[in-house]
Amino acid sequence: MSGARSNALYGLLGLPLAFVAMPLYVVLPAHYGQTLGVSLGALGAVLLLTRLADALIDPLLGRWVDHLLAHAGQRRLAVLAAAVVLALGFVALFFPPMAWAPMRHQGALLAWCAFTLVITFLAYSLLSVAHLAWGTRLGGDVGQRARLVAWREGFGLFGVLAANVLATQAGLAWTSAVLATTLLLGVWALLRGPAPAGTTAAAAAAATALGPARVPLGLPWRGSGFRRLMALFLVNGVASAIPATLVLFFIQDRLKAMDAAPLFLGLYFLMAALSVPWWVRCIARIGAMRSWALGMGMALASFAGVLWLGEGDRAAYIAICLAGGWALGADLTAPGTLLTGVVQRAGHAGQAEGAYAGWWQWATKLNLALAAGLALPTLQALGYHPGAQDPGALMALTLAYGGLPCVFKLVAMGACWRWRHHPALA
Repeated sequence: MSGARSNALYGLLGLPLAFVAMPLYVVLPAHYGQTLGVSLGALGAVLLLTRLADALIDPLLGRWVDHLLAHAGQRRLAVLAAAVVLALGFVALFFPPMAWAPMRHQGALLAWCAFTLVITFLAYSLLSVAHLAWGTRLGGDVGQRARLVAWREGFGLFGVLAANVLATQAGLAWTSAVLATTLLLGVWALLRGPAPAGTTAAAAAAATALGPARVPLGLPWRGSGFRRLMALFLVNGVASAIPATLVLFFIQDRLKAMDAAPLFLGLYFLMAALSVPWWVRCIARIGAMRSWALGMGMALASFAGVLWLGEGDRAAYIAICLAGGWALGADLTAPGTLLTGVVQRAGHAGQAEGAYAGWWQWATKLNLALAAGLALPTLQALGYHPGAQDPGALMALTLAYGGLPCVFKLVAMGACWRWRHHPALA
């Protein structure tokens, strides 16, 4: 099997996983807050608690995934079951039965949101951790690792683009149908693609004897390289999660250009997709850490430009979306490349990729939970609510959307500089 074909078969599942993430993390707050009329403060609390609960289970799922990767039959059944549950949970989440009642009860809507989010997140987490661990176990040199990550994240970006168009133009019903179809295709491709190492009969027998708890839960944290990479990933991730949570509010109330939201988001993710090959070459030439720092600098410049925008500044915001989208390519390719290198240098290749992937997903979800749980209630306390026209409220929205990410990006860039010579992050 050719390298490109095997990378594509592995990476295809990234499309539906990113496709579903965009509605879950970007559309959901606006859907429940604006369309269904749920209080932002209460919604923020629900999102924070469910996302924290979701994040806490990821390390346990990661340890189980290490067991699954050694058993072909079990991993096939697990990923297929997770795909089915994810598709059904998504439909239930965005189409709550009480939404069509004559009198909507906020408590019932919030309870339904919390319950269906937990089910949907559980299935999404299992698929995401398995997919990430699968690719990490495939390994390779820095160039191969970057290419494998690029295929996964490249398909993911096309998934985000498709979700952006469908969720905003075709509606959530079509979005649900496309999600179910692409999930099945992605799982089929993953099972037809390159198998992870360590799935021989001998490895499977050893895994059965040791059980899924054979890898200590805290094993990845014993390495200084992983601890530093996670700190950097967390700080940089908060910088990205805050604007992802607030972008639709900013477009609607600050720019007053909600009709152009699909264009803005589409250009942003299209530019990120186009930038991925360039970032892969950049990583091969100057290394993943320096490439990531370069991307952070580009993102910092784009976030800073947001602070000067006002009503009707569509052209300027398009320029910011293009610059920020190009910078996003570094966030998509460099961290995953570094993670595989950390696993290899720690001597855990073929043994504990699931444990590393579980903690990695935990960090990703923690960023999103903090962004939703802190940004939305804070904005409400400062007087902002969807549709607000008060200059003070709009300034609070602008500072949260553009100013806070600048602070976190600066901290992340400082960490890149400090740890640029660490052997595990080379």
